[in-house]
Amino acid sequence: MAINSHKHILVIRLSAMGDVAMSVPVITGIVKKYPQVKITVLTKAFTAPIFHNIANVSVFKADVKGRHKGILGLWRLYRELQLLQIDAVADIHNVLRSSILKQFFRLSGIPFVQLDKGRAEKKALINADRDVFKPLRSTFERYADVFGKLGYPIGKNEMETMSKKPMSNDFATLLENHTRKVIGIAPFAAFKGKMYPLDLMKKVVLQLDRSESYKLVLFGGGISEIEILASWEKQFKNCISAAGKLSFSEELGLISNLDLMLAMDSGNAHLAAMYAVPTITIWGVTHPYAGFSPFYQPDENALLSDRNLYPAIPTSIYGNKYPEGYDKVMETIKPETIVQKIVDILKPTI
Repeated sequence: MAINSHKHILVIRLSAMGDVAMSVPVITGIVKKYPQVKITVLTKAFTAPIFHNIANVSVFKADVKGRHKGILGLWRLYRELQLLQIDAVADIHNVLRSSILKQFFRLSGIPFVQLDKGRAEKKALINADRDVFKPLRSTFERYADVFGKLGYPIGKNEMETMSKKPMSNDFATLLENHTRKVIGIAPFAAFKGKMYPLDLMKKVVLQLDRSESYKLVLFGGGISEIEILASWEKQFKNCISAAGKLSFSEELGLISNLDLMLAMDSGNAHLAAMYAVPTITIWGVTHPYAGFSPFYQPDENALLSDRNLYPAIPTSIYGNKYPEGYDKVMETIKPETIVQKIVDILKPTI
């Protein structure tokens, strides 16, 4: 396909938050390398703030539970997108909804390239009887492949992070009136197989709090998570919980100003990394080899459960499946190991 032949590219990535965030370095790199290109991202309203203030990038919000629900809703969505004068479509989601949209766009003869998810390779990776254990192509590379097939190749060294955003006034006041390093801690994950035990994470928080070297900002969502983090805020004097206090856009501003993020294999890790925040990730039954490591983070920032004791790791790509006896794999990562990694990156004496 001829290079630079498309001026307006529709990028489809409806969910999930981490996967949407992983598109940012690729999209930001594309519009920098090809300044004549305009990109419209089709995503859900909740994730739209991720793309705010990226030059030549706008968002079209898909209402998949309302006006764009079902086949008729997707047809309505297609007709609305037609008004934008799209020249090509980069489908970096490749799900049923986007595949239906593909059939509609074919009616207009608009080039439509879909993500190769590498399903066969990922299935082989999580097979406990695997013969080969090696890294797969990263999600960033897979996203880049889609743009390359549209005539816009981009290398990983050409991908870009975003600059810091302004913080909300309340948190700006709290965090700017001291000289301590600010650490974000996101202790939750979508599945138990990816979540560090809370009693152990609390020990991490305790050690960091006692050091008097850091200000700790806690991230989470949902009623139970908000309650847990509120209790930690009361117990530890150097802790502030952001859970339930900010809009998503405000939360992004806060994340962008962190000195370090500690997270699971989860969306918060990718949100921090897209702002070039040093990010430590804790891995349970998933593994970086599946291609979901945060952007441009060194391998040593990924703290892994012990595969000598649990050789079937990774047991799943998303952390939702693991065999009997694998529910405690993350206990092989000691709180002291996590704290020391933080110290090594931020350098103050604890």
